[in-house]
Amino acid sequence: MKYKNAAEILPPGLLREIQYYIEGELLYIPKTESKQKWGAVSGSKKFYSERNSRIKELFYGGMSVEELAKKFGLSGSTIKKIIYQKK
Repeated sequence: MKYKNAAEILPPGLLREIQYYIEGELLYIPKTESKQKWGAVSGSKKFYSERNSRIKELFYGGMSVEELAKKFGLSGSTIKKIIYQKK
């Protein structure tokens, strides 16, 4: 994070007001908008969640790891990670 001199950015009246509360110390000002979680905007999170649920469903329905790997284009180890994850 890069620090900026408040005297170079803020209007004099606002700077005096801030100095009244916290003079000569560091102040963190958070962003106004919160950061979106991974995949929330693009829909990736939903896609992978649904795919992983389907893989588990098929596995517990009797499909083998090898069949699932071929069907979904994933490695057997990736299929096992999906099946045995703790969520």
